[in-house]
Amino acid sequence: MAETSKFESLSYRIRRDATGIAAWFGSHWRDRRWFRWGAIGLCVLVALWLISWAALARSLPDAETLLEYEPPLPTVVRGIEGEIVHSYARDRRVQLQYSDFPEQLIDAYLAAEDKTFFTHGGIDAGGLAGAVIDYASKIGSDERAVGGSTITQQVAKNILLTNEYSITRKVKEMMLARRIEGVLTKQEILELYLNEIPLGRRSFGVQAAARAYFDKDVADLELQEMAFLAILPKAPEVYGRSQNAQRAIERRNFVLDKMVENEFIGVSEAAVAKSLPLGLSTQSMLSRRVDAGYFLEEVRRELLDKFGETADDSKNSVYAGGLWVRTSLDPEMQDAARNALRRGMMRYHGSNGWRGPIATIDFDDGAWDLQLASSNLGINYEGWRVGVVTRREGGSATIGFSDGEEFPLTNLPNALKAGDVIASVKTGNRYSVRTLPEASGGFVAQDPQTGRVLAMQGGFDARLGSFNRATQANRQPGSTIKPFVYATGLDNGMTPATEIENGTYCYYQGSRYGEKCFRGGRGGSYPMRYGLEQSQNIMTVQIAMESGMPNVIKTIEQMGIGSYDPFPAFALGAGETTVMKMVNAYSALANHGRLNAATLIDYVQDRRGKVIYRADKRACEGCNMAKWDGQPMPRIAPGGEQAMDARTAFQTVHMLEGVIQRGTGTVLRSLDLPMFGKTGTTTGPKDVWFVGGTPDVIAGAYIGFDTPRNMGGYAQGGTIAAPIIKQFFQETKAKQSGDPFVAPKGVRMVRVDRASGKRVFDAWPGKDPKASVIWEAFKPDTEPPRKTARDEIEAKRKEILALIRRGSSARAQTSTVVETEQPPDDFVEEQGGLY
Repeated sequence: MAETSKFESLSYRIRRDATGIAAWFGSHWRDRRWFRWGAIGLCVLVALWLISWAALARSLPDAETLLEYEPPLPTVVRGIEGEIVHSYARDRRVQLQYSDFPEQLIDAYLAAEDKTFFTHGGIDAGGLAGAVIDYASKIGSDERAVGGSTITQQVAKNILLTNEYSITRKVKEMMLARRIEGVLTKQEILELYLNEIPLGRRSFGVQAAARAYFDKDVADLELQEMAFLAILPKAPEVYGRSQNAQRAIERRNFVLDKMVENEFIGVSEAAVAKSLPLGLSTQSMLSRRVDAGYFLEEVRRELLDKFGETADDSKNSVYAGGLWVRTSLDPEMQDAARNALRRGMMRYHGSNGWRGPIATIDFDDGAWDLQLASSNLGINYEGWRVGVVTRREGGSATIGFSDGEEFPLTNLPNALKAGDVIASVKTGNRYSVRTLPEASGGFVAQDPQTGRVLAMQGGFDARLGSFNRATQANRQPGSTIKPFVYATGLDNGMTPATEIENGTYCYYQGSRYGEKCFRGGRGGSYPMRYGLEQSQNIMTVQIAMESGMPNVIKTIEQMGIGSYDPFPAFALGAGETTVMKMVNAYSALANHGRLNAATLIDYVQDRRGKVIYRADKRACEGCNMAKWDGQPMPRIAPGGEQAMDARTAFQTVHMLEGVIQRGTGTVLRSLDLPMFGKTGTTTGPKDVWFVGGTPDVIAGAYIGFDTPRNMGGYAQGGTIAAPIIKQFFQETKAKQSGDPFVAPKGVRMVRVDRASGKRVFDAWPGKDPKASVIWEAFKPDTEPPRKTARDEIEAKRKEILALIRRGSSARAQTSTVVETEQPPDDFVEEQGGLY
């Protein structure tokens, strides 16, 4: 009863007070105009505020999108063994999980940015009040007010909003922060923040920043380094510069003090950290870890074609998709290829004088150091640096580099002038001019069994220009095309022992072109092998014409070299092709005629590890069965296509081994490896070539001027290009198995006389490269007899002459002889032979 009375009393007082307030409001509304207008104004303001809040709330992005948020990530490139060799990125970004961040690193950021992070609901009331006061005090000035943002608000700004400086953006940020706190856990918010916060030096997130500033992973950072990273969100472009080191140390020490205040670390621990220098890394900002610019640029072009450049093109784009790319790049072979090609270019250049600047800079276009830095020109060779001549006065000059430093310059060419961008090397406290070779070239190394490109060098240095001479320069291959002419002859009834005339050869080209003659060469007839070993043009044209030029062109096309008209000049290498195509064709020869597509990328994975592209598309049925079914082991079908008869390919390779042993490529013989190959020298000569290799690796290189011109009569493939290949195989010899080339099924190995091609029964091949007896490869039933038709004709001629000299009586006597059938001289080996 008493409780009911208390309730009624309270209800009465409320009604009474409400009636009193209403009466007071009504009387003031009627009697006081200023009250009436004030009340109306207040209602309007409240209404506008509610409408604005609703409008802002409706225009905000959905915080739940953060649950599936995928930050833009760079593409990471791996080499043949899985090691990271490069990344394609416009920004430094590395995605880590919350558990990957060291606890002290998290504490440093909480102390510096948001000490109440784990207790507030997205907005820190104290920080907000301070920000409002600071903003009011700076109205009308050019200063930017303190933001007062929590970590959650910074996540909202960095991911879902813009960096606009306005009250509207701040209100949106607060509203979103509240929503984010309702969607994500505190750990998830911190993970987003530490992965996305911009920290200068093009780095986003603490892992990228740790690499950019200290060349370390976050797990290896020391306390003072963590505190430094925690100061960067405020002003990364200020604290990250060497000239502001003192300001950065003061701010870092402030963070360490805050960590002590929040009991994250002890006083003594902070004191030790504060006594240490910043220790910022000054290493190059390049993300490339292997000097393989031409190879990696070729990979980038392929990826852009397949997946696009930005997130607008594809979710798996090169610069945002976070792809993981496995390539066939062998860093050791790449270094060897680069070194060998450069040495060949420098060797050809010799003591020739300065050839002019790499580029020029106009000082009227702005600061020379900024122009030089933006040019991205560089060089990685024996300590050379690229700089710009900042002053030239008579016999003295200075050179400047992209970091703004200048030094005296010596060894001055007469034509050198201010504004020239040149190569130089440090000598004492000054720099000396260095000359880049004018002639350039290309190099490719490939696995012949798979077509995987192991190394590629498209010039002296990719930092001097992106034009890739290994894939983009169309050059005449010269005599390196000849093996495919000889292979056509072998497919059209000839053998390595077939005798070919080596005299002048003429043929009629029609009324328009008249007669064409090929001259030169050593007169007489020689086995086909001799023509290939000694690179005889007349024999090559003879073989091409007897086989049919359309057949020769068909072979060249089937091997992927190019498409040409059926003119004899193309049998001598007059058509254009690339180093890549020639190496790939030679790889097919070593692979028993199976032609694989040349590939640089093995496979591509998306950011979650799913394979989205694979170069080798062969299926392996049954390879992943849960239990053995008792059947033979599954086997993957051979790759590529059979572009040439396997026996023909081996015969050609076997003849090309003679090029190394006693032909135009003997400079390679001292490597003591099973090798085949062919030199090439084009008319002029304008280009010099060598293509060949071992059963494990095929390599090819050319040297020539970018605008083709005469290289000098002394320039030959065997003296300039072959030594490049030799150096490459010397540096990579440990990777060679040393196994010989293996003959395919259906090849007979027969002893022949090297000079005549005739079959030999009473002698064996020796180790001397110039031994008279060698093993030769033949298809069944094409082996030569001991005596050739030419021998029989010559013997019969001599017999007839002898009979004429003896007179009619001798002829009568001869006619009475009863002929008896005798077994052929080569009867024994005709019954089986050696395989």
